[in-house]
Amino acid sequence: MLVPGSKAPEFNTIACVGIEKGKEFKKISSKDHPGKWVVLYTYPKDFTFVCPTEIVEFDKKLKDFADRGAVVLGGSTDNEFSHLAWRQSHADLKTIKHPLLFISAAMGQAYGLLHPEDQVALRATFIIDPNGVVRFATANDLSVGRNVDEVLRVLDGLQTEELCACNWKKGEETLTAKIKKAG
Repeated sequence: MLVPGSKAPEFNTIACVGIEKGKEFKKISSKDHPGKWVVLYTYPKDFTFVCPTEIVEFDKKLKDFADRGAVVLGGSTDNEFSHLAWRQSHADLKTIKHPLLFISAAMGQAYGLLHPEDQVALRATFIIDPNGVVRFATANDLSVGRNVDEVLRVLDGLQTEELCACNWKKGEETLTAKIKKAG
């Protein structure tokens, strides 16, 4: 899996962006959001149980991410047609506003986010800075959902460009490194 400090691989893929006839799909590229932070999260499969809880939670927080100059992109190794069918059949997903990307095998390998046995996307999250550098990367086991508030907290910390203590929250003091002079 990519680690912080890595350059995020470029991608160009198709995404499900809505359920309105004729407006369901759009090409999405890593170059579509210049000057923005990108929060890219992946989930294992459509038509599952944990995944929609995360998708909906990310969608509820879109304004919070936008207020921080960040865009949210979700996706799995299921294709755009599967994403559309799931969105059409799942009441909570019908109105989401962020795209669900088709994570191709090549993209999954480039980001190192494929489960070693199941070859589906891990439940991974990447925060990528405006220069295309991964600043945060995490992955959970397929059965455990992530905490979207923690992703926001980390984004806040990264954007301070300062030292942030454990459990630090936006608005709190950051740490100052004090160097003691010898002698």
